[in-house]
Amino acid sequence: MTDYETIARVKRETVARVLIAALRAHGFSPRDISEGGLPGVGTAFAGGGIPIDVPEREARDAKPLAEALLADMRD
Repeated sequence: MTDYETIARVKRETVARVLIAALRAHGFSPRDISEGGLPGVGTAFAGGGIPIDVPEREARDAKPLAEALLADMRD
């Protein structure tokens, strides 16, 4: 079984989906966002936002990329 590490947390599901797609495009294996939430509710009940998780062995390399991608999305 693969252990995962959270490398980022985002507030919006759309940002999470873009970030996951970009990480995959760079060869990483992020975990999918769990389905089953209520449509339109967003992350109000998700505490600190939506976690972006990758296998522990990828976390050291994926985290700086995730941070750079999020910074680009904010600008």
